[in-house]
Amino acid sequence: MQDKITELYKLFLKHPKVCTDTRKIESGSFFFALKGENFNANLFASQALEKGCAYAVIDEEEYKRGERYILVDNVLQSLQQLAAYHRKHLKIPVIGITGTNGKTTTKELIHAVLSKKYKTYSTQGNFNNHIGVPLTLLSIPYNAEFAIIEMGASHPWEIRDLCEISFPEYGIITNIGKAHLEGFGSIEGVMLTKKELFDVVRLSGGKVFVCRDNSLLMDLSEGIERTTYGVFPDSDCRGDILECNPLLKLKWYCRSEKKEISISSNLVGYYNFENVLAAICIGEYFKVDPEDIKKAIENYFPSNNRSQVINTKKNLIIMDAYNANPISMDASIRNFIHNTFRRKFAIIGDMLELGTESVKEHEKIIDLLGNSDFEQVILVGKIFLSLKNSFGYPVFTDVSEASEWIKENRPEGYSILIKGSHGIKLEKLLELL
Repeated sequence: MQDKITELYKLFLKHPKVCTDTRKIESGSFFFALKGENFNANLFASQALEKGCAYAVIDEEEYKRGERYILVDNVLQSLQQLAAYHRKHLKIPVIGITGTNGKTTTKELIHAVLSKKYKTYSTQGNFNNHIGVPLTLLSIPYNAEFAIIEMGASHPWEIRDLCEISFPEYGIITNIGKAHLEGFGSIEGVMLTKKELFDVVRLSGGKVFVCRDNSLLMDLSEGIERTTYGVFPDSDCRGDILECNPLLKLKWYCRSEKKEISISSNLVGYYNFENVLAAICIGEYFKVDPEDIKKAIENYFPSNNRSQVINTKKNLIIMDAYNANPISMDASIRNFIHNTFRRKFAIIGDMLELGTESVKEHEKIIDLLGNSDFEQVILVGKIFLSLKNSFGYPVFTDVSEASEWIKENRPEGYSILIKGSHGIKLEKLLELL
């Protein structure tokens, strides 16, 4: 098998682009015919070649129709092994990042900071799984100077497997909380899986970056070389929140300059403080100029329905509906409570994949909303619909029903928090608000 990968890599170096979707073919690229529960890309290998691919990697012999078809035992495994082989030839530092919340935002902030000094590549969007990680690695050229690899997981051992492809020498876990409990089984399962990143870095003799304020992460990183960040006075990189109404402003105690530096971000929520400070800490460690760190943070704008402030003709929207779990939901709502917004309106969607914890966690959210000063609340999703709602909030099965309510009530002049799991599709409500 290794000989096959070696030969495949020689061809890849001549055609260093990878495609897995015939709708997005790039001329001269490699097409990997992946399979899923509802698709088999072996069927489209010939189409990929007709559209301009140099080679098609397949794992079903009946679709091999010439020398430009490369037959392997398993296309996905070959993709992963090719990525691992490429990673070993990249003589650059790799930072692995995982966590329950904030990993994509933190990754993008770190990328913005390191890019001020180094030619830096990172995971695009949240393309952080067993397919996305190898595709990210294979997109990194030989002239790169840094890579940041985001790793997501919904089952045990997934982080370990992704580390075996990406070989991170540095690691950061943003936090650990209740998410994907259907796959992990318990919060302990989540912790053990996220900890796999630290375990790999420990074995390689690398370094981790750890939030000093998080006692669990401090315990899990015990015995590993680490650099800390947080509000604690003994943090290696220390900062404090100055304001968050609605955008986060903070100060950072820059050791190299021996002075405080204030930063005005474009991020909503005090819960983004740790994400920003993590990027500052890593930038400081890798000797990025302090003024460049400040510029990188201040010029970063969130996207893709994450911590966005959107002014429409009718309302001020806090859009944070890319995903949701108990920690992020609680933080978003509490942040909204503490801000001095006018006429607060919360649109809250179900939190998915919580398994046996689902009912209890949704009831906690209803209670939290009940103790708020929000002028209006509506709930969206089958889980909220199934629960007793002593506060009398309107509850809708899905976004279509919620849309009808919004069309009838025409909310205007509100500050509106939109928060829920991606599967609820709350972003579809934006055009009505």
